[in-house]
Amino acid sequence: MDFTGKVAVVTGGGNGIGRATALGFARGGARVVVVDRDETGGAETVATIQAAGGEAIFTAANVTSSADVAAYVRLAVETYGRIDCFHNNAGIEGRIAPTADYAEDDFDAVMAVNAKGVFLGMRHVLPVMITQGGGAVVNTASVAGLAPSAGMVAYVASKHAVLGMTKVAAAEVGRNNIRVNAVCPGPIATRMTRDIARQVSPNNPDAVEARYSSSIPLGRYGTAEEVANVVLFLCSDLASNVTGTQYVVDGGRLSGAAGVTSNGMR
Repeated sequence: MDFTGKVAVVTGGGNGIGRATALGFARGGARVVVVDRDETGGAETVATIQAAGGEAIFTAANVTSSADVAAYVRLAVETYGRIDCFHNNAGIEGRIAPTADYAEDDFDAVMAVNAKGVFLGMRHVLPVMITQGGGAVVNTASVAGLAPSAGMVAYVASKHAVLGMTKVAAAEVGRNNIRVNAVCPGPIATRMTRDIARQVSPNNPDAVEARYSSSIPLGRYGTAEEVANVVLFLCSDLASNVTGTQYVVDGGRLSGAAGVTSNGMR
């Protein structure tokens, strides 16, 4: 997967799946714009890329702010001239509670980042890609966009929304040589999954991972790099006829267990 001469923008690039994707783009020759509200994490991603001889810049942004999103898009174009690949990845898990007890403010916060943030990213990046005559977008959804996960009503709703927006955008811009897809991670060994485990079982989060892992045909959590590899494929010319769909990266969990109701997310 050769990204030489291409420009990639990655939101949530300061850690986890976003960082792994940013590093993967850089290894493939892309110039990378790393976006995150975590300035320390974002700077570390850029430093890692630069230490390996790659080219990258970092900008802090709140993906729920249209002005911030417009600013990171403008920075990418002013610095590198275009945006070829966009990993629209920033997301939060929110709190775990039954729907009947879920606080409205918590619901709004998750939807703002996971749904509105994805919408704003496409709203500002797609015009750039239309003008330049092509591009590839990968939105980070989740297996929660395909199956229920008890106690995570906001997260599940937001990831269903991501899949819906992905399909709408793909239908709208396909004739502009722009492909829009989504990746659906299952339980992945990242900060988010560890935080979920701590919410589920504050006194024994390791037991949560063991229980989730037992329901996965591959018998383990995935890695951020394994998700990043799928994102890179979807942004590459190898996926030139793939748009409007989602790729599940969950170790076979959805296909291997009926009635998924646990809380293991990306």
